[in-house]
Amino acid sequence: MPKLKPHKGLKKRVKLTAKGKVKRPKAGKSHLMSGKSGRRRQRLRKKTEASPGFSKNIKKALIN
Repeated sequence: MPKLKPHKGLKKRVKLTAKGKVKRPKAGKSHLMSGKSGRRRQRLRKKTEASPGFSKNIKKALIN
């Protein structure tokens, strides 16, 4: 059976913390920024923690 490999695309987009939580960038900041307020754009710059259910899938794809 072939060796399982981590998902390279996901590896570049998310980061695992020391306690095993998943930090991910927020969605909705790739284009159409002029229609969004400065405060909203500022909040979009920050990373956020992935939900428990989603982090389970992410960890499975990363640690293979």
